[in-house]
Amino acid sequence: MVGAAGTVSVVYVPSLNAVDDPTVIVGLLRTAGVGHLVSTTDSQLDATMLPLLVDDEMTSLRAHIARANPHWRTLDDASALMIVPVTDAYVSPSWYPSKADDPRVVPTWNYEVVHVHGTVTLRHDAEFVVRVVRDLTDLHEIDRTRSQQNPPAWSVDDAPTEFIERQLRAIVGIEIAIDRVDAKRKLSQNRSATDRTGVIAGLRGADRQRGAAVADAMER
Repeated sequence: MVGAAGTVSVVYVPSLNAVDDPTVIVGLLRTAGVGHLVSTTDSQLDATMLPLLVDDEMTSLRAHIARANPHWRTLDDASALMIVPVTDAYVSPSWYPSKADDPRVVPTWNYEVVHVHGTVTLRHDAEFVVRVVRDLTDLHEIDRTRSQQNPPAWSVDDAPTEFIERQLRAIVGIEIAIDRVDAKRKLSQNRSATDRTGVIAGLRGADRQRGAAVADAMER
């Protein structure tokens, strides 16, 4: 858990799975790129999935939400939770070489996840909103075009100015001042090195993108 002194984590994070290095956590947030913003009112819980940006110092998250979405109307100065799923995949006990000697094994799920707690500020100023849109676009377009086989990067400036201005009026900027971060990587740390190697091979052999991502995380 990373956060202000005296705060208590409400997320179950065994010591083997805890991530406390801010640089690693920032990397996880950027790898995911999207999170579920959850807030509460007197009558209900609200949740919206949003693309997100995090600064290097992990002091704030930036995002935007559709003005047509009523969720934003309850967010200003509200406490909120951003749940950021990074990777996840099913783990079969058949991948453990150790089961040949001890059949007392069960399936599990490996995953990486970050919970960001903070206070929301709504940003209606055009400069903030267009900066979020440009930064999100540039971040993901650069990542998408790393392969030479992909088309050139798209820029906000490629679209007509009047069209972009109309689109910007349809969204509300969100800034979350981070109070606490709980990061967890459940990647078979409780198994032997041999079993972990078996899981990595099994995940890759399953030929699923999500399995390969978890295998990569385990190797790192």
